Amino acid sequence: MADLSQLLTLEEGDIILTGTPAGASVAKPGDVLEVEVSAGGLTTGRLVTRVEEGTTPFANFGAGPKVDDVQREEAWGSREAAGLPAPASTLTPGLKAKLESVATATLSSQMRKRGLNNVSIDGLQATRPDRRVVGLARTLRYVPNREDLFKTHGGGFNAQKKAIDSVNDGEILVMEARGEKGTGTVGDILALRAQVRGAAAIITDGGVRDYTAVAGLDMPTYFANPHPAVLGRRHIPWDTDITIACGGATVQPGDIIVADSDGILVVPPAIAEELVDDCIAQEQEEAFIFEMVKQGNSVDGLYPMNAEWQARYEEWKAGAAND
Repeated sequence: MADLSQLLTLEEGDIILTGTPAGASVAKPGDVLEVEVSAGGLTTGRLVTRVEEGTTPFANFGAGPKVDDVQREEAWGSREAAGLPAPASTLTPGLKAKLESVATATLSSQMRKRGLNNVSIDGLQATRPDRRVVGLARTLRYVPNREDLFKTHGGGFNAQKKAIDSVNDGEILVMEARGEKGTGTVGDILALRAQVRGAAAIITDGGVRDYTAVAGLDMPTYFANPHPAVLGRRHIPWDTDITIACGGATVQPGDIIVADSDGILVVPPAIAEELVDDCIAQEQEEAFIFEMVKQGNSVDGLYPMNAEWQARYEEWKAGAAND
């Protein structure tokens, strides 16, 4: 109230509106704002105000206006609309190339050494099992169908369609369907839309409709099973870009997803660089061990390597580097 009274006279009975109504955006000079309060058949009438650029500076007391990039993004609805640069990706081209070069089996082993045992998305099959996929997670959550809520959240441009229509180049859309196999969570049209937008993959622990068409796309889809039923049979698309559970693993927006024929892993971005460097070193060691076994050597003392084999490995590695 102290701040308001710097700019206008407040009188007893004046109504002060605080907070931001749902759906509000940024007011710009030239915009017209209309406010009306009604209750029990009574109304204040409609207050119409044209926004103009202010000329009176704020005094140096009270709570002055403050704004940061988070508030700008929230007000405009997106970083792009607010004129802000896209955030720097944690998945740089160099890191992505490294992750594409190592197997999920190696990544799993190295994460286990770091105490991370619950990082695999389990129980799914793939339309492209031969592919190795690396990308940043975007998330979508379904909740169990309740008919009244499906009417309000299931139709139109719902959370499912918003997620598909906002996935970016190289991202992976991960869906929480609670392992419910009795209906589809994505079909051919939406899967095609994701592919057109450049999605690296779709992962759902629920069913897939239009399986033949989805399987024919170049973009891999990981899913629990085919099912002909539409979404509304068991699910309501509820919200996006939140922490979810998929196939027994917790997935957060921005997590790094790595998938190959062995399975799907969720890699915390904070450890990805160190992790993949150790994976590369491990696979180099295993290439040496594989070659020694191929030559007829016993795995006793070789796998894992004792001091003698470790010394021979260092010699082998030096020779390979010189070649």
